[in-house]
Amino acid sequence: MNQTIGASELIITDKGSIYHLDLRPEEIADTIITVGDPNRVKELSKYFDSIEFTANHREFVTHTGYIGKKRISVVATGIGPDNIDIVLNELDALVNIDFASRTIKSEKKSLKIIRLGTSGALQDFIPVDSLVVSSYGIGLDNLMHYYATTNTPAEKNLLEAFNQHTQLVGKVIQPYITSSAASLSAQFTDGFHHGITVTCPGFYGPQGRVLRAPLAQDQLINKLTTFKHQEHFVSNFEMETSAIYGLANLLGHQALSISAIVANRIQQSFSSDGNAAVEHMIKTCLPIIANL
Repeated sequence: MNQTIGASELIITDKGSIYHLDLRPEEIADTIITVGDPNRVKELSKYFDSIEFTANHREFVTHTGYIGKKRISVVATGIGPDNIDIVLNELDALVNIDFASRTIKSEKKSLKIIRLGTSGALQDFIPVDSLVVSSYGIGLDNLMHYYATTNTPAEKNLLEAFNQHTQLVGKVIQPYITSSAASLSAQFTDGFHHGITVTCPGFYGPQGRVLRAPLAQDQLINKLTTFKHQEHFVSNFEMETSAIYGLANLLGHQALSISAIVANRIQQSFSSDGNAAVEHMIKTCLPIIANL
């Protein structure tokens, strides 16, 4: 028997929308672009041929519309794995839970979820203003440790090599690994770098930035930059990718993270026009997404 999900677990508003995103099931598309910055939503939807719906609740801004016959939603997540936990679970609930009966649907829908974000490169050969596709996400946050997950042998092998090289395990950090959707990744090749993206739970100390507070992991960047296993290396780090991949894989969705590189931590350089780098990413990726 399909158990009813309690009101405290799945919070539905009086108008029939899910609590944080403030969306009803019919208001999202099967292809979803996520962005961290709420202001970036309109920078994407301005290229839509039509916009049928908009929502704005806290940092969660959503525009749903069309490019040609392709229906796409753009959803702002805000920053960090904790917000991704909210967004991915609520997106899944919108398509895979019957809100009237509060039960899980027998037939599941798989969403295509593409993150278009910003990131810092961790290799000298990945310049600012370039684009990186995340083949794997390695999380230094703790989000996916709250879920029952399994890894493929390839993922286990790569994570073991990463842990052996970085020696981060046991220092209040338990790295986890998860993969992109290969079917999506294969669509973004020409003009894109591909590599492992490390997801951090913060912007300053967790990404090795020193302002006034001393660091517990003062060799973090060097450990990440020098990691190499077979053809794999750490290309960049940011604050959402591993959480998106982890929850998407767990819930049966296809996910891909693409980053505009606005900083190179090895060169200690920053883009002279980060907005232009993001605009280039949008113009490059949106036609591909519209044809998925």
